[in-house]
Amino acid sequence: MDKNTTPDGPRFKPTLRLPQVIALYIGSVLGSGILILPGVAAEISGPASLLGWGLMTVLVLPMALTIGLLSAKFPNVGGVSYFVTKAFNPQLGSLIGWYFMMAVVVGAPVMALTGAGYLSTALGLSDTIRLLVAISILVVGLLTNYFGMKITGQLQIAVVLTIVIVLIVAISGSVTRIDTANFKPFMPRGWSSVGFTFPFLFWCFIGWEAVSNMSQEFENPRRDAIRGTIIAAIVVGVLYFLTALVVVGTRSYGLKVTDASLVYIIKDTFGTCGAIVAGFAALFVCIAPAIAYIGATSRLAYSLSMNGFAPKPLSYVSRRYNTPLGGLLFLAVCFLVLITIFSTRIVSLTTLIQIPNAAFIITYIGTCAAGLKLLKGSLPGVIISVVSLVLSLVIFLFTKWTVLYPVAITIVWLTYMAISEKPLGFRELFKGKRQ
Repeated sequence: MDKNTTPDGPRFKPTLRLPQVIALYIGSVLGSGILILPGVAAEISGPASLLGWGLMTVLVLPMALTIGLLSAKFPNVGGVSYFVTKAFNPQLGSLIGWYFMMAVVVGAPVMALTGAGYLSTALGLSDTIRLLVAISILVVGLLTNYFGMKITGQLQIAVVLTIVIVLIVAISGSVTRIDTANFKPFMPRGWSSVGFTFPFLFWCFIGWEAVSNMSQEFENPRRDAIRGTIIAAIVVGVLYFLTALVVVGTRSYGLKVTDASLVYIIKDTFGTCGAIVAGFAALFVCIAPAIAYIGATSRLAYSLSMNGFAPKPLSYVSRRYNTPLGGLLFLAVCFLVLITIFSTRIVSLTTLIQIPNAAFIITYIGTCAAGLKLLKGSLPGVIISVVSLVLSLVIFLFTKWTVLYPVAITIVWLTYMAISEKPLGFRELFKGKRQ
């Protein structure tokens, strides 16, 4: 076996240095959630939503570090699916992989539609133009990953820098308009309302698992996975909390403001030109995670296919660019279907944004459980994994109807296993040799 090959097939070339790793982490986490969820959370629990943001900012760090530690120790194109496979067995690992893959199938179009919606609000564009903009965001994510991770990493640095600068300017310009009266009453709907914001806020802090699928392409995964995770977690946590603080302090939520609270804040502070800039910045906010998630999922699809847990065409690799072409084509078809469904108005964006939540959370539960076994030689690693697992389980309790999506994914997965002559019973699923 040569240096460009792994047991799963071709090895993707290591080209990502620390700045690019940090940009990928920030870009995958600091996504469309910052555009809409500070307003949504404030509507649910009022000013007390800041407690949810603060708690999530602190508690999500162990979750990020768990995945960072696993990525540093076991860099692999399979990402979280590989971690679960190595800790337990291939069947369970593949199921976790399917949860993540199918969550992105819905999640990426949601990011694109959110960014397109912001631009449409800022420029007064029609619904048709909004759909075309959303499609363009997804096409950029697909093409960037087709041409290779080196280009992806470089583009991601530029995109993330733009996002951070715009957010800092928006927050700084709005601080003087914060009114303490907007924080009263602080908890108008009780403690339970804060708890029900957690699944929404969790959406803002997922993304660490996406970069794990690209850890094989880090030049120094053992060092940069941890450093990149810590730096990105601090930057993301601070920006999220400050944005939520400004939204609540200026009361930029409620009525028709909630879905475009960030544009409203910038327009109120800097005028119409500021709103236009914010609208275009929203494109960057959504392009960044689209690039990261599409890259991660196409590599995961490749890994699952190579191991016989997904259709064979998903393992096709571009001969010219050595990129997972089969996974990218699969995502392109799925995105087209989702955008078409949204265009019919059968399902609203508010509903779509909730659908993948439970599947993403289960992915974290599986990864944290894997961390307990794979990091058992490190006491800090075990402690971090325990905290992450408990937090993931608590958040899962608030997912409500969205658990139906992972149930549907499980049915499809079992059907594929049966068709491919790999029928699995309950006992078989949780048994097997560690990889």
